Amino acid sequence: MLKRIAEQAKESEPGFAAKYVRWAIWVDADGNLLDVVSLADEDDARSRGRLFAKCPDQSQGELIAGGEIRSHFLVETAEVVALFRPSSSVGARTSAKHLYFIDLLKNAGDTMPELKTLAHFLQDESNLRLVRDRLAQLKAKPTDRISFRFQSQFVVESQEWHGWWKSQRGEPAANSHRARKPQNVMRCFVTGQLVEPVPTHNKIKGLTGSGGQASGDALVSFDKEAFRSYGMTQSANAAMSEQAMTAYVDGLNNMLRDRAVTLAGAKIIYWYDRTVRPDDDPVPWLLDTGRDEIDALARAKALLDSLGTGTHQELASNHYYILLLSGMAGRVMVRDWDHGQFDELARNIWRWFEDLAMTSMWYGYPSRTPRMERVVTSLLPSRLPGQKYEDWVKPIGAQRNALWRAAIHGDQISFSTMARLVVLCRQSMIGGASRAVTREANSSDINTLQVRMAIMKAYHLRKTRSEGGKETVEDQLLPELNEAHPSAAYHCGRLLAVLAQVQQRALGDVGAGVVERYYASASSTPSLVLGRLTRTSQFHLNKLEPGLARWWEDRITGIWTRLGDGVPKTLTLEEQSLFALGYYQQLAALRKRANRKGDAAKEEQL
Repeated sequence: MLKRIAEQAKESEPGFAAKYVRWAIWVDADGNLLDVVSLADEDDARSRGRLFAKCPDQSQGELIAGGEIRSHFLVETAEVVALFRPSSSVGARTSAKHLYFIDLLKNAGDTMPELKTLAHFLQDESNLRLVRDRLAQLKAKPTDRISFRFQSQFVVESQEWHGWWKSQRGEPAANSHRARKPQNVMRCFVTGQLVEPVPTHNKIKGLTGSGGQASGDALVSFDKEAFRSYGMTQSANAAMSEQAMTAYVDGLNNMLRDRAVTLAGAKIIYWYDRTVRPDDDPVPWLLDTGRDEIDALARAKALLDSLGTGTHQELASNHYYILLLSGMAGRVMVRDWDHGQFDELARNIWRWFEDLAMTSMWYGYPSRTPRMERVVTSLLPSRLPGQKYEDWVKPIGAQRNALWRAAIHGDQISFSTMARLVVLCRQSMIGGASRAVTREANSSDINTLQVRMAIMKAYHLRKTRSEGGKETVEDQLLPELNEAHPSAAYHCGRLLAVLAQVQQRALGDVGAGVVERYYASASSTPSLVLGRLTRTSQFHLNKLEPGLARWWEDRITGIWTRLGDGVPKTLTLEEQSLFALGYYQQLAALRKRANRKGDAAKEEQL
């Protein structure tokens, strides 16, 4: 895994890293302040500034080596560079970092004279006051990164200081090496070459909002004795050269910055061996929350067909790599790592979309395939007002990982996920989610209910497939109602939907109707409920117009015929999920018929 990540940072070099810089102190050739300029995108309120690809960089270990107070070179915080801290006075430690920052500029000035001019600029208190006043006017923060623009050039973009920085950086590293216990030469965990292991690894940035810390999180860390083996200290337990360590850290940081997609409190990054056109990339179809003109299922099927016919032969031999990451207690947690053939990925994603296909409750036709974020968060109750997103999604971390793997790897959906959905669907039914009288009312609850039904349908399809069961139309769950389905539980759900609709047609909206009062007991002990409700329905049928009453009575009789030997006494959790699917799909079929009749009536009236 680390080797593949390191390959994504081909230009990585120890001592350098890409950094966002928010402000630039603009100085002329004579060392006078021209302005303090913002490097942020003014049209983007979340802009962190301008990204410079190769800034000088030191690890935390280098900054504290030997007990000396040090600062970064060229790019530092406004507090360190200009002693900018409006709310309070600057402490002694910050002042020491400021002086060290100036010393670095002076020393580098032998190689790049402009840096000496900048050092003299910072030594003048009147210049610092001007910079601080301008930063205060611009509402800058002390923690914002700041660098320099010398005349027309950003100093950090010059390569003149690179050679000096490499030699300068080697001195503290050498001192640190002499101070620590010498390590034996070992095989690099990434390259396989003989190296002396770097003692500590740089932090991974970009996991804030996914459990990570703003200062970064460690992917390779052995800071406690329980994590170590054979008496080896620190990162010798996963030996890597500094070059290999820098490459995987830069590769992961770059991808988290440029390619990461958030999924229910985790970050997903992926890449391919060879370039894939955006129109042929199936992963965004899973993750994209925007509106597509073409449904994801149709797009996935078209891509799979093109691979089968050899239209995209170059894609069939391509490989994919996908990481699911989050942070916890300062560590990077690899929740999932998967790689394989591109055509397998396309086939699994198409199968995922097909298994999730579900009819709309309102229209009775298959609706657009839900994106992964909606699929995962459908396992949660509604988000409370003011509740933080990361707190809301935290309870479903394990199910999120399993559902993601089911989508890209074709795994089964877990029993625990199905059981959770059964409970949530029951709560929705009792709460009246399926009784909305307009398409606008409770639309969020209706859509969530549809997604939950789709996941339960996918659970049964994949379970049957894994057990080598039949996949004939008569025996499987379809996106719409299947009156030939063999499950008695499925038909019990259908019967409750029909009985509820008969009551509504006869009495109108009665508040707590059949579903709200009896869904829980009917879905667990149907034999105690459905017979009594069927007898009661005769009073409702008597209130309807005779032709309509006969139509509804035929529906009820047809379902009882399907039940054969009788209604089951009790239903297992799996059977309760089939009950829910039968109820939902029967209701959707009835509403589809009602919509057709309504459209026909409108056409006749026109």
